[in-house]
Amino acid sequence: MRLWALLRGDVRFQYKYGFYFLYMFLALLYIGMLSVFPDGWRERAAILMIFSDPAAMGLYFMGAIVLLEKSERTLDSIAVSPARTHEYTLSKLFSIGVISVIVGLTIGLVGGAVKITIQFLVGLLLCSCLFSAVGLVIVARSVSLNSFIISTVPVQLLINLPAAAWLFGWQPSWLLLHPGVSMMQLCMPNRPVLPSGVILASWTLAAWVIANRTVAGMFKQIGGVKL
Repeated sequence: MRLWALLRGDVRFQYKYGFYFLYMFLALLYIGMLSVFPDGWRERAAILMIFSDPAAMGLYFMGAIVLLEKSERTLDSIAVSPARTHEYTLSKLFSIGVISVIVGLTIGLVGGAVKITIQFLVGLLLCSCLFSAVGLVIVARSVSLNSFIISTVPVQLLINLPAAAWLFGWQPSWLLLHPGVSMMQLCMPNRPVLPSGVILASWTLAAWVIANRTVAGMFKQIGGVKL
């Protein structure tokens, strides 16, 4: 019940501050961009766009949400409530993950460049949860919007560059251990599903465990934040 209450609160909070509108705008933007690509490039472009949604947007939106909660003292109430840390993090990850899946599904269906399968949806949800958890770790240690953005730069490079390089032809076998590459494997037909799913799930679980510990530390020293 506590998890459900937190999830409802997160949905209302995200709706109040226009995150759903931003996601809808990005989905329409991606679909419009996809329509101008030639057929030979459309599948790769669609996969890259779908990947960038949870990888980039999930991470930054998570930062914005938690910074807003800090500035509004919402976290003060959560910290003294019966809610547990893992319930707070699960609510955050799932609320953003569902939006990412809907946006990715919309891009894939409307663009017609990606085959929608169960592994595609699972991979997209896991990828969103992974990078949202990374965003939680970063923002829990950030005291301002500027410090959060600066901290995300090397993380985004580590997330995006290897995955984009693999998608466009640089494919050494060891790069399959990268979570972004595993997610792209799950998006493409005739790819090994089980190894990619296990790798991505392992990264996601590890990130969630670290996020739980970091958020627990944040709750112990709640303070203001300068935006």
